[in-house]
Order: sequence, then C-alpha cells, then structure tokens
Amino acid sequence: MVVTPKVGLCPLFLFGGGIMNGDSIISQIWEVAAPLAADEGLEIFDIEFRREGRGGWVLRLYLDKEGGPNLDELTRVSRQLGDLLDVHDVLQRSYTLEVSSPGVNRLLKRPEHFTQFLGKKIRVRTRERIEGRRSFLGLLKETTQDGIVVSQEKVEVYIPHGMIEKANYEYDWVREGKNKYRQ
Repeated sequence: MVVTPKVGLCPLFLFGGGIMNGDSIISQIWEVAAPLAADEGLEIFDIEFRREGRGGWVLRLYLDKEGGPNLDELTRVSRQLGDLLDVHDVLQRSYTLEVSSPGVNRLLKRPEHFTQFLGKKIRVRTRERIEGRRSFLGLLKETTQDGIVVSQEKVEVYIPHGMIEKANYEYDWVREGKNKYRQ
C-alpha cells in the first residue's frame, strides 16, 4: 500500500537560505566550480552558501567520487576555487570557504541524490505530517522526479520532494562496515 499525502505549493529545494534559480549565487558558483572539480576527477554533490554564527558567511562545497575524495584532492580544489571565485567576482562579501566530502550519512537534497541510494536505509523528516508522522526511517523503495517511496514497518509511504524538510542516508555500520573491512 502506498500512502499519498495532500500537498500544497512549496519550493522543491532550498540552497543557501533561498530558492535556487538560474540567477542565484549558487548557480554561478556551480558553473565556476564544476570544471575545476571535474579536473580532479570529482563531482559536486552539493553547495551551500549561508550566514552562520554572528553574521559570517560560509560557502560549503561537498565533492564526491567513487570511493570518496582524499584530502589532497579537496585541498587542491579549495585553493584553486578561492582564487577562481575572486577572479570571477561571484561573491560580493567576505566568506569562509569549506570544501569537503558529503560524509557517510550524507544529506539527500536533489532527486539524483536519492537515486544513488535505492534499496538503502534513509531517514526523512517532512514539513507536514503524513499519516500522522513527520519522521520516517526505512528503505528507499522508489524515487522519481516528484517524490520518493519509503518502506517502514512493511508500509510504503509516498513523500513528495516538496514535503521533505531533511533527508539523509543512514549508513549501516554493522552490515556495510563489516563487509567493507572484512579481511
């Protein structure tokens, strides 16, 4: 059984505190950073640009590749990207640049993020209640451009992307860690 909630209008994804559109700072950063990342054999997983702490701006790039990026690759991209952003004058304010891997329990924001984790355990928090709940932990059974289906306790729940407040992959340290490090 797939449960389908009622939904209203809401943005699909938020980046840097605002809706991502073609004219956004995030799009400009993506255009500058993507070729640089590709030269290192990396791809951009996500970009965040937001105010943190006492008014300081932080630009975070999450880079990934099969097997994960290493520190040298991330360091090279960070140094080169800082220079490129200055040359292209993308950011009109001071900021802190952070370049890292998305990590093991990575956030899932875009439809293509979910596709990579079909059949894996994910955690989802919704903006509104679906079947009386806002929190789901289960297997990702299906993903489309419009939403995902999560199987939890033998019940499949359809969650539109616009209803997702936060989602992340839940790495299974017992199952996957044991197989990865088995001698």
